[in-house]
Amino acid sequence: MIELYTDGAASGNPGPGGYGVILRSGSHYKELSAGFRLTTNNRMELLAVIVGLNALKNPGQEITVFSDSKYVIDSVEKKWVFGWVKTGFKGKKNKDLWMRFLSVYKLHHVKFVWIKGHNNHPENERCDELAVAASKNKGALGIDTEFEIEKSKSA
Repeated sequence: MIELYTDGAASGNPGPGGYGVILRSGSHYKELSAGFRLTTNNRMELLAVIVGLNALKNPGQEITVFSDSKYVIDSVEKKWVFGWVKTGFKGKKNKDLWMRFLSVYKLHHVKFVWIKGHNNHPENERCDELAVAASKNKGALGIDTEFEIEKSKSA
């Protein structure tokens, strides 16, 4: 069993953002994070899950994802995202990330557990720290290319 803890953050929403991930299985523990110059909280919440799942070396793993994101959890657990695929994501945001999510999600046996954010849950608090720190690391902020392209089209 692998535990995957995730969190995303954005200051300004959209604004600088980041994600934080903790992977834990037995005595194995790994933290991952990255920041972006312009993105949204929901994108970072979803990207955290994608990055965590992508970090797994072997397919077919039993994974429990712990997240405070109702956006991510409800989209999967209530099967909304599978309906969005059928409609080509018409009117939905973050298609690029949802497609990435679905390609890695199907490789594993994933269940989601919602945890209340900022409620003294140690791993969630640590993921939040990682996400916020990554979003503030001005010298190392990446470009959320798909988001910036879409944003420029709607401007």
